[in-house]
Amino acid sequence: MTYKIIPLGTQHVDDVWRIEQVAHAFPWAESMIRKEPNRIAANYVLVVDEQVVGYCFGQLVAGEGTLLNIAIDPTHQRKGYGKVLLNGFIDALEAKQAEEIWLEVRESNTGAYKLYEATGFNETNRRIDYYPTENGREDALIMAYMFMPFG
Repeated sequence: MTYKIIPLGTQHVDDVWRIEQVAHAFPWAESMIRKEPNRIAANYVLVVDEQVVGYCFGQLVAGEGTLLNIAIDPTHQRKGYGKVLLNGFIDALEAKQAEEIWLEVRESNTGAYKLYEATGFNETNRRIDYYPTENGREDALIMAYMFMPFG
């Protein structure tokens, strides 16, 4: 098995859109997935044996990174790929001189929360009733990863 994390290109968008629909209860709109990236975008795919198995959308502005969306194809979950992709995203932003990375996660998404925490993210705040659910709303937990300063 060989894997690589590479910038998300137009050739990956169909795979990303397919994964987005099956990996999230409330997926992004297709127009968001297919939108041409701007200069602050930090979007990557995880390719395993030449197949896209995951992706992340992020951005980097003035040293502040944001992880906007991340998913692994459900048929490839529980194999450690989420950790590989998250670490690849962190490494890519560090190479671009990010000072910190922020993200939000559904309070009910304990698997993702534990992954973020194990990777070095810390919960800093919450947004009350931020995400829609099947029968109401739930909080978003805000987490941050701080790069260690040099020196």
